[in-house]
Parts: sequence; structure tokens; C-alpha cells
Amino acid sequence: MIKRWIISVWKYLRWLILGFFVFTFCGVVTFAIFRPPSTFLMMKRAGEQITGDKEVRIIHKWVSIKNISPNLVLAAIAAEDNNFVSHFGIDFDAIKKAQKYNERKKGKKIRGASTITQQTCKNVFLWPSRSYIRKGLEVYFTFLVETVWTKKRIIEVYLNMIEMGDGIYGAEAAARTYFHKPAKNLTKREAALIVAAFPNPRKYNPGKPSPYLLRKQQKILLLMKHIEKVNL
Repeated sequence: MIKRWIISVWKYLRWLILGFFVFTFCGVVTFAIFRPPSTFLMMKRAGEQITGDKEVRIIHKWVSIKNISPNLVLAAIAAEDNNFVSHFGIDFDAIKKAQKYNERKKGKKIRGASTITQQTCKNVFLWPSRSYIRKGLEVYFTFLVETVWTKKRIIEVYLNMIEMGDGIYGAEAAARTYFHKPAKNLTKREAALIVAAFPNPRKYNPGKPSPYLLRKQQKILLLMKHIEKVNL
């Protein structure tokens, strides 16, 4: 009786696992071709605005990678994931460095080691929270995306969907809001300022940079010089 029950459960579990893989694989293939309509974070922010009795504000316009300044691509890679071109979604060297840093700086701000691919997967396919389940799914989607998408597609989706201010999403919306120009015309300094605000985009305004943001901008500009050019 118990054996029959175990076989029955395994049969349904097997179909559930297969269905999950087919569903997620189809989603990744779809977004390799078509633009994602929105993210869980966009919906969450909209919900927060509604419950806070505020006007719903979502400024977002998708543009192709050819209409995003190479300066912004370079700044994002330099500041967020300088091994983006060479790794396969997970940067193990960056993880080791982050662990050593966090051990030394115990009790202070924790340094993360999420790659651009991981951040893209979190934005497009997952929900904004911290849990072992979400982290596990993030790793799963990361390897799936790296297998199906090109690096150019990953950075294109990343720069189009990432939160860049209060109700502001993507490079085009950020460029027009902060610098009154299209994303393809961003200078190195403007691109570095936008990326400098990534960790807390609702707090910092690249159009009116604080001393802290300007210091971060200079660090990112130096990192950009070291990389010089990215071939995707």
C-alpha cells in the first residue's frame, strides 16, 4: 500500500517537474524574442502607490540596444559585473571576494555578488524578496537564460527593465527624465551617474547628484577606463 502510494506521488511529481521546466523554458525562449511587458517590481511599486493613496507612476519605454548609448552599457558592466562577457551567469570569483569582504566588514553594509544576468532574471521572472527558494530559482533561470539568450540580449533586457528612479524604469525613461535626451545620446558622465544610483534609485537623483553620487560617478568612470570597450 505504501509502495503504491509512493509510486503514485512520484508519477505526479515527475509530471509537475516536467511541466515546470517546459513552462519556464518557453518563457525564457519567448523573452529572447519578444520584450517583457512588465516586471513583478513594477506591479509591486504600483500597488504601493495605490495603497499609499498616490498617483500610479510608471514611466517606461522599451528601446533596442542600438538605441542605448554604449557608454551606459559600459558603465553598467564596469560597476555591476565587470566579468559579464566571460562568465556563464554566475561569477564565482566575485562571490569569493564578496564573502571575504563581508567577513572583514562584519556588521556593516553587505556586498553582493549578483551578476547582470542574475539581476535580469530576478527582475523579469521572479519576485523582489530575499529567500532561499527565490535564490534557487534565480540560479536556475540564470543558467537557462545564459543558454538561450545572447549577452547582447541580456544587457538589452537588463537596461530596459531595471528600476532607475521612483516610477522610472529602463534607460530611455531615465535618460529623458534626468537629462532630457534619448538614451542613445548619453555621455560617459551621464551614464556613470545613472549607474551610480542603481543600488537605491528611488533615493538618489542622477539629474541632481549629491556629493555621494558624484564620488561614485568618479569611481565608475575609472572602472570604465580600465574596461575601455565591450564587444557583445
